[in-house]
Amino acid sequence: MTVVPVLIVICVVVAAGFLLAFLWAVRSGQYEDTYSPSVRILFDDKKGKSKGKKD
Repeated sequence: MTVVPVLIVICVVVAAGFLLAFLWAVRSGQYEDTYSPSVRILFDDKKGKSKGKKD
């Protein structure tokens, strides 16, 4: 039963780490562009043909 408090402390530390990572991502602008990812699949890539390959 002495392991339960240790596990609770570890869980709180891990949860705090995830909270800090989430807050860092929000403050650095990771979630600002919500429109582009949803329509990016609809557009073709504008890459040139690869050399040496014949289709």
